[in-house]
Parts: sequence; structure tokens; C-alpha cells
Amino acid sequence: MAARKKLTRLIKNLVYLATGFLAFAACAYTGYCLRRVDMPASARPRVPATEIRGKRLVVPITFTRGVSAAEAASFSDQLEAYLHFEFLRWREARDGHDTSRILLTGEDTAAGRRYKIFVVTDNDLLSAVPQLAQLQGRKLIAGYEFETWSQEDSYYYQKQSQAFDSAYDMPVEQKLENLSSFQLLPALAQFLIFKSQTDNRVLDGEDPAVRSLTREQARQLAADILDVAHFYDLPLDYFLGVGAMENDYMNVDGDLTHAVWKKRAQRGDIILRRTRRRVMVSDYAIGTWQITRETLRAAHALYLRDQRDYSKLPARLRPSRELDLNSLDGAVLTTYAGLLLRKLLDQFGGDVDKAMGAYNGGVRAPNSGYASGVKTVAVYARRILEHASELDEPPAPNGHANMTPRPPAANPPYRRNDD
Repeated sequence: MAARKKLTRLIKNLVYLATGFLAFAACAYTGYCLRRVDMPASARPRVPATEIRGKRLVVPITFTRGVSAAEAASFSDQLEAYLHFEFLRWREARDGHDTSRILLTGEDTAAGRRYKIFVVTDNDLLSAVPQLAQLQGRKLIAGYEFETWSQEDSYYYQKQSQAFDSAYDMPVEQKLENLSSFQLLPALAQFLIFKSQTDNRVLDGEDPAVRSLTREQARQLAADILDVAHFYDLPLDYFLGVGAMENDYMNVDGDLTHAVWKKRAQRGDIILRRTRRRVMVSDYAIGTWQITRETLRAAHALYLRDQRDYSKLPARLRPSRELDLNSLDGAVLTTYAGLLLRKLLDQFGGDVDKAMGAYNGGVRAPNSGYASGVKTVAVYARRILEHASELDEPPAPNGHANMTPRPPAANPPYRRNDD
């Protein structure tokens, strides 16, 4: 009997030792450890109380009762936080996972307001760590850090997260068409960065040439898009939809093996093959707007015939009179894209769906699937930009008062000098 008790005690000690080792190994392997919890001075260090539930060994995250959560991301900008919050939920929902545990919160800190994305987890290391490691492995979060909430805090953070959703879904006073470039620029730049960061090629990280936009690049591209859309009187939301569908606003050449036959080579052509009557030339797609080399020739011919006053465009957006396909500035491509879309809109009598489809499939066979994708992004971009222009900082969560981000006081719209 005594031998049996000793054996039982030995097994328990081995279980404690094994679970302690597992927790330590998870911490060392992932680089993320439990956040320190302040304990009373009289509390003695102790091994987490393990237990068997069904056929599963459970290692609690906390030593006391509470709600376990992991901070997955932190931002200083509300729009940036909300965009990533929505994206994380969308990806999880697409893969059939529960999204109700993903929360967005806001709080005041010594360094200013911070917005944090949390993932509420099971109070069990053996299930929580793999769940979070999977998100990290899919590049949906960069890292995580555990903490414990009281039931009251958990309820409050859920309500606060719901308040963000309500705020970005509420009716707006000013529509996209009535917002000035000054009002739109910061939010649009943030939107461009977000779209490039969440591009599948960036998340996969397999091609080092594909990099998300820097803040400086995004702000300049946003200014260029606004100027070109204004100059050609384009629907901004659909113009953004094309940019997202083509390259998520990144300046990366595509379809590099595409080639076409033509009767004779022209200046700047990259000749791949010759026959007695024809020549095959490279026709890869260039830059942010994925305009092929041959389409650029057509766009440049349109530009030379165009009667608009191009002096109203910033100098960096004005094409030169001579087209050099092998040394085009990326900014000028935005102008060519705008000119092509304007021509298609005019050609199809303002039918946006056909014009967007023709940008990808050509005038004879507009790509309806492409047009549908453009429209999806356009609707999303409109909602984000309209709400971002009205939403101000939400109140600090400490007061547990009104948690809905409040609109700023009404100000007269700022207009550019050429408006």
C-alpha cells in the first residue's frame, strides 16, 4: 500500500514537472511569455494546477479566475487599427473560425491613445498557444502577449468593440463626392498602406520584390490618385477599386512572360522573336496600374490628342511628349490609368461596370468578374473614407462612459485652389 502511494505521488510530480517544462518550452519557442501578474506579498510561487478534462491535459494560463486574452496588435491610429481588426475577422470568418473572440479596444496611455486588437482565448496554455501560433504562422498577427481580465472588464471590452463597428456603420453626413482632397488624403494614404500590407504576396513573403508601401510612398500615391481623379472627373471609389484589383497599389511589374505579335517593331520594344512578316515583342504589365506596354502606347496616343489643360496637373503627373517605355516614372502611370478609364467611361456612356470590365478584358469583351471585384473594393473604400472623415477619437475606456467614437465639430470644407 505504501509503495502504491509513493508511485501515485511520483506520477503527480512527473505531471507537474512535464507541464512546467511544456509552458517554459512554449514561451522559449514562440518568444512570447505570460505577462507578469502582481501577486500579494504573502502568495507563494506554485505550479499551475493541472487537470484532466475528458482525455485532454489542461494547463491553466492564470492562477486565479478571470478571462484570458492575448494582445495581438497595437496601433496609435484609429483607422489603421480598425482596418486590421476587420481584416483579421474577415480572414478568420472565411476559414470558418469564431470571430466573436476578436476585439478592438482603445485606451489612453502616457504616450497617447492606443488601439489594441485582442484575441480572447481558452484559459488553457495547451490550446491557447497553438491557436495564437497558427494566427502568427499565417502572418495575420505579428506576435501576442497574454493578460487576464475580470469579467467586468471583459464585458466592457466587448461593448467597446461593438461600438467601433456601430460607428463605422452609422450614416454619414458628407458623401465621398463632397469631401475635399485635404479631408481625404490622410485616410486614403492609410487605406493604401493597409491594402498593400494585406496583399497575399506580402503575407506569403515569398517574393522579396513585393513590398508593402511606406508611409511616404502611400501619401504621395494618395495625392496623385486624388489629383488624377479630380482632373479626369473619375469616380474615386471605382478608381481605387481598379488600383486594388491590379496590384494593391504596389509598384511591381506583372505578367512578365506575356508577349504579342505585331507587324513591325517600334522604338523601345523588347524583341523576343522575328519572322519574315512579324515580330514578337514583350508586353508585360507595368507598375501600380498594371498597364501593358502596348496599352501604354495607345494611352500615350490618347494623351497627345487630348485637349485638356494638363498644366492643371502637378508637373510629376504630366506625361512627356515622347514615350519611353523603358524608363517611365511611376507617377505618370497614374495619369495614363486615369485617362484610359475616362475614355472607357465615355465610350460606354457612363456605364461603370462595363468600363471597369473593359479595363481588364478589353472593349470587345469586358470582364464582368473583374468589374465585380472592382465594385466590391469601391463600396468598401467609400465606407471607410466617408466614416474616417467624420470619426474622432473615442473616449478613454477607464470611465466606462459613452464608448462610441464621436464625430468632430462641423467645419467648413477645405477646398483646393483649383476646385
